[in-house]
Amino acid sequence: MNSPINVSAGVVRRSLAYGAGGGLILVGTCGLLVDADRTDPLGWALWVGGLIVVHDAFLVPLVLLAGAATGRLRKPYRSPLRIALTTAALLCLVALPAVAGIGRRADNPSLLPLDYGRNLLIVLGAISLAATTAVVVLHLRSGRSRT
Repeated sequence: MNSPINVSAGVVRRSLAYGAGGGLILVGTCGLLVDADRTDPLGWALWVGGLIVVHDAFLVPLVLLAGAATGRLRKPYRSPLRIALTTAALLCLVALPAVAGIGRRADNPSLLPLDYGRNLLIVLGAISLAATTAVVVLHLRSGRSRT
């Protein structure tokens, strides 16, 4: 006999996760406001607002552009390239302030002491190598399955 309420386990888990995440956001926001003299709520609001703007103005168009640019590739090769492009875009977005030296101060050499541009290129090379390896493995597997 079917119950009148048919809720899947996935919906329940998702609702619990959303509730837990919302609760943590609420606790953090309350802590931010209660200790406003030490936490700079306006600075946090600008930072979160900036994240929203960066997401909507830069990240989403980049992901859509990567999807459109890779749309003509054959199916097994499309996913590794899209994953690599999205990962590289996110990494560049996160690393951009460090690469640009935002926050570096002459009186404190321990702030941003590394060559972040070079390091970004190294990690982008590793992402490219991983994507290339995935495409080669997929190509070799598809060749074996045809024979």
